[in-house]
Amino acid sequence: MSDNRRALVAAAVILASFGLIGFLLPRIILSVAEFSTAIAVLVAVMFVAAFFLVFWLRAKWKERGRH
Repeated sequence: MSDNRRALVAAAVILASFGLIGFLLPRIILSVAEFSTAIAVLVAVMFVAAFFLVFWLRAKWKERGRH
């Protein structure tokens, strides 16, 4: 499999995973908010941060493999 195709498949899997979690996120946040609103906010912030962190880590991993 070529590098471009692997990158496309990896990005598609990551986006689909985050899409599914994002679809379920309102229910998750509402459930957590019944316990604590601060933790619910933290869950939302962690979701957004994780989205960018996954792509940043993947770029770092790919960059390391080139050297």
